[in-house]
Amino acid sequence: MAVARRPLVRKVRIHLLLVPFVAFALFPFYHMTLTSLKQDKELYDRAAVPLWISQGPTLEHYSKLLWESAFLTWTMNSLLVTLLATTFSLVLGTVAAYALARLNFFGAASFGTGIFVTYLVPTSLLFLPLAQVVNWLGLGDSKWALVVTYPTFLVPFCTWLLMGYFKTIPKELEECARIDGASRIRAMVQIVFPIAMPGILSAGIFAFTLSWNEFIYALVFLSSPQQKTVPVGVVSELIRGDVFYWGPLMAGALLGSVPVALMYSFFVEHYVAGLTGAVKG
Repeated sequence: MAVARRPLVRKVRIHLLLVPFVAFALFPFYHMTLTSLKQDKELYDRAAVPLWISQGPTLEHYSKLLWESAFLTWTMNSLLVTLLATTFSLVLGTVAAYALARLNFFGAASFGTGIFVTYLVPTSLLFLPLAQVVNWLGLGDSKWALVVTYPTFLVPFCTWLLMGYFKTIPKELEECARIDGASRIRAMVQIVFPIAMPGILSAGIFAFTLSWNEFIYALVFLSSPQQKTVPVGVVSELIRGDVFYWGPLMAGALLGSVPVALMYSFFVEHYVAGLTGAVKG
């Protein structure tokens, strides 16, 4: 009996060690949820307990956010921009990563390094020249300005991430397909891409998260409330000078994190497989 209990005791100890890390990770969501459910009189009461609701919960802040602000419009704008930018960047990044990982041409290594360095350039240095490009294209104060500019950091990221994944796929699989008469493009589409699907989905999840949470470009290129995305709309419309509408602000932050949480929940298995980058032979 003692021997049989050892694995169970070991699992319990491991899970107990994880409790502080889980609590640390979930505390921001706990605090946002509490703040969004508290009444205004409790939010601004210095004697109230900050980590508990003592005067009863309320959905007033969610009602104000959804019906008295343009939050639903911001959400639709974010979804449109994120889906278009992520799809375009993922397609282009996948093809570029395959070429850099599989094709031997002059400057391939330097080109791959250049893509990685491009990704490291902060957006705070790029929004000025990109603003000129946006104005030249006539896309100022338009969601399409973000669709055009977001791939400037999403494509290098997807390419860099997928290069390493493609290198883990044995070249013998493609060589066998080509011996059987398949062209390189057919071998790439029918052999390599299906095997690399966990990595592609992982890159797509990261790209979706980056574009959904992007703030600087959306702040610079958009000015109309009806054109703003969730990160910019929540901050700019629910903070007026030194007045913070904490209830709707935390409700918007909480609801704004739902799409990303759903993405990770639905594709968590592929996401973990994409991080490992392992292919069984």
